[in-house]
Amino acid sequence: MRSIVPSAAVLRQKYALVSALRAQGFAIGTCEDGKPGAQDLFLIADGEVPPAPARTLILGEGDRIAVPFLNGNPARLSYGSDDAAIGAGFASAMARGPWEPVAADPESLALLALAERVAASDITVLINGPTGTGKEVLAKAIHMGSSRRDGAFVAINCAALPETMLEAMLFGHHKGSFTGASSGGQGFFRAANGGTLLLDEIAEMPLGLQAKLLRALQEREVVPIGGTSPEKIDVRVIACANRDLQGEVTAGRFRADLYYRLAVFPLATKALTERPGDIAALTAAMVLRHAGTRSTLPWVTCEALEILTDHDWPGNVRELENVIQRALLLAPGDVIDAGHLIFDRRPEMRQQERPETLSNIVQMHEFQAIRETLAECNGSRIETAKRLGISERTLRYRLAKAREQGEDIAQAISA
Repeated sequence: MRSIVPSAAVLRQKYALVSALRAQGFAIGTCEDGKPGAQDLFLIADGEVPPAPARTLILGEGDRIAVPFLNGNPARLSYGSDDAAIGAGFASAMARGPWEPVAADPESLALLALAERVAASDITVLINGPTGTGKEVLAKAIHMGSSRRDGAFVAINCAALPETMLEAMLFGHHKGSFTGASSGGQGFFRAANGGTLLLDEIAEMPLGLQAKLLRALQEREVVPIGGTSPEKIDVRVIACANRDLQGEVTAGRFRADLYYRLAVFPLATKALTERPGDIAALTAAMVLRHAGTRSTLPWVTCEALEILTDHDWPGNVRELENVIQRALLLAPGDVIDAGHLIFDRRPEMRQQERPETLSNIVQMHEFQAIRETLAECNGSRIETAKRLGISERTLRYRLAKAREQGEDIAQAISA
């Protein structure tokens, strides 16, 4: 991972941000450490001279703004204490790049650190976790952190092809070896020679084909369909599964010997709701990833981030990415607020599952204050917002949140 070199002014003014980046795995250097590396990122305060514009992030105070790296110019980031979570997310995404693995939650940071250690070896890895939790992203990070990074990274979804075609795609085939084989094919094992082969959805592989895969892993050789001579391969295999493979072994749907051959080093990704600390960082990274050619990144408001954090995310990171892409389409300006968030279904707030939490108690009192003030103002939202000392937008957000939890305050007052 690239190092970050903050100026003395940044260390004084934005020490919390520097600490957050250090916790996310960035090495923090200083100009006194010697000549910075070619990929190091400089953090400077507004008004300081960028040492290398294309690799400098300028941190300011005041109005929130996020300007990405464009055309060799410095990136710029400014925010207040209320926006620290999204601000740190933008800083991390700009430093890593929009397509790199994102980790801010302690669970994810520990997993990424473990993956970096695994990458240094050449052992087979099994990544287990729910759909949409970033298993392929983690596999690619292992490949890029290994000595095979200059080789091919080839991924195949074992659930996407029928058995006969999957066998041909994996091991290759000779011309005329089956109906429709008008030419030969080298197969993914040989295509990944010297690199990494990702077997996604490995639990869906038919039992008959599992035996041939086991032999390829044991002997480090493949026999193409229609061939008689084995061909040596030099491939690292990473397998992914969204089902419990040990349970599949017990049920007789997966070979025990293949399981132990694949699970030399098992890793597990968790559902997004189990790592809420990642949500702000992932949101910022996806805004950067999908903002296109915008010169200024839309800022995700505190209200919008609160909704994203409270959502139960049945589709995990993949669903979050869909929500952010929709929000970018609906938010033509420089802000993504609560009204720009569209979910696949009605959100289920996690506070409902924990009615005893302090946040839920505070929220109940907020709703009561809004209910009473709205009644005193005869349903006038403008007057209600003034009396409560909040903006009309915040009032709309609170009313919408009450509706999501089954209470339509505005309709009850007008009835």
